[in-house]
Amino acid sequence: MAIIIEGRKIAASMRMEIKEEVTRLKEQGVVPKLAVVLVGDDPASLVYARSKEGSCKKLGIDYELYVRPGTVSGDEVIALIDRLNKEDSTHGIMIELPLPKGIDKQKVLESVLPVKDVDGVHPINRGFILSGVDGLFPATPLSCIEIMLQNGIEITGKHAVLVGRGETVGKPLIFMMLNQNATVTVCHTRTKDLSYHTRQADILIAAVGKARMITAGMIKPGAVVIDAGINEAEGGGLCGDVDFENAVKVAGAITPVPGGVGSLTTVMIQKNLLKAIKLQGRRP
Repeated sequence: MAIIIEGRKIAASMRMEIKEEVTRLKEQGVVPKLAVVLVGDDPASLVYARSKEGSCKKLGIDYELYVRPGTVSGDEVIALIDRLNKEDSTHGIMIELPLPKGIDKQKVLESVLPVKDVDGVHPINRGFILSGVDGLFPATPLSCIEIMLQNGIEITGKHAVLVGRGETVGKPLIFMMLNQNATVTVCHTRTKDLSYHTRQADILIAAVGKARMITAGMIKPGAVVIDAGINEAEGGGLCGDVDFENAVKVAGAITPVPGGVGSLTTVMIQKNLLKAIKLQGRRP
């Protein structure tokens, strides 16, 4: 039976560290502030934005949510972002996705200053991942790595198989795992004999967005399984990309869904905010 890696416990410990750092910064005259821009009325985005607000306030982080109607133009959104870029009191900027049709998503994301891009989506930050330069990197890939490091799981020299090459998780995670000195194999929709590859993995990471796609028979006995997926389960509730109930009998360690990787994403954004302050040169 696998060790179940509880993301909530790790997140709670990290929040304590963040709170202590925020207190130190305030003593030095710096009040960390996160600005979130939400365009339109997507209910899931609003819930996510409000949950981040509550989490930030508990840690002493200033938080401001800018809500604009779905009829707003892309130029108006970029003008708002430009104002936030220039505000010394705003240290991090996030754009809630999806944006309404008619707004150029890439143009909006690229308008955020790279040193304030706490979501790690700006092309310059993506380039830093490839080059191994320190920058602000996306929260979910960071969470996948952090959840292993916090549990003492060795990454260096291990064969990591990533299932999924999406822009949000898979692609950045390829190079982030390489930067951790893993040997990386990437599988995707065109991969032939997927099970052959997944059974070679010391570390198997699923990021495909398909409920319970990774079955127990696709896992090498004793492997570490990191499930970065989140899907609606049949009959209600949430499940990951891994068939957890059966995979737990084969894996050596495994993250649950919910309660695994997803538990760390907001914390990693907050860690990025503190890193952003350092990158901006405002930390005394």
